[in-house]
Amino acid sequence: MQLPRNKQSRRGKLAKIGLGCLTICLSVGMPTFVYADEATAKTAEAFLSPRAMLAAGGMIGYVIMFLSFLMVALIVDYLLTIRRKTFITPGLAEEVHQLLADRKLPEATQLCEKQSGFMGRVLFAGLQESQLGYTAIEKAMEDTAAELSARNYRRIEHLAVISTLAPMLGLMGTVWGMIQAFMEFEMKANPQISELAPGVYKALVTTLQGLAVAIPATGALAFFRSRVEELSMESALMASHVFADFRRATQMRKKTRPEAD
Repeated sequence: MQLPRNKQSRRGKLAKIGLGCLTICLSVGMPTFVYADEATAKTAEAFLSPRAMLAAGGMIGYVIMFLSFLMVALIVDYLLTIRRKTFITPGLAEEVHQLLADRKLPEATQLCEKQSGFMGRVLFAGLQESQLGYTAIEKAMEDTAAELSARNYRRIEHLAVISTLAPMLGLMGTVWGMIQAFMEFEMKANPQISELAPGVYKALVTTLQGLAVAIPATGALAFFRSRVEELSMESALMASHVFADFRRATQMRKKTRPEAD
């Protein structure tokens, strides 16, 4: 069905008028929005500079900044120490296994005594109980592995303390900043709501700083916990495999003794 020409022309004119009005509105309003966005961006950029952040955070902000430096130092230290080479000394398991196969227990004990890694200490604890049988060896290695794992877990718990303290300090700084902002707002004769905003957003800076420290600290803590668990279990398993032939020889001796009797 086709519309009459007069209706089509009217609709065409209305469409042209509407399009013209929209163009005028956009041409007039767009610069205002652009300039407003630019002004807001400049203000935010000036406020969020590192120097402004430190100034707004105050004394509590400096404490949180110290915790951030400490967190970075701990993460670097853990990355250098919680590694496969520090837990599992390359070639140690094969060398000790060969010495045990050749029945050179003193040499194997001296070799493990010089090692400072996780597996070296576990093997040394087992070799010290080699005269008492495989059951005593297994118990000594399990106890040593549990003790060393607990030490490593306690060591990385410093990150847990930082991840807990940082947001709490940030919250305390925010509450203190809010108290000061409302006290200044109350002392003014004719206070305006807009005058309260600067004190409020400056007070929230410490919360932002605390979360910025707590989030990576929590992630690093989870990573190092899983890393310690993985390397500890792998080291203990490899240490038990070193004594596999010794265990078989002990079991064979137990079987042959009743037959000889």
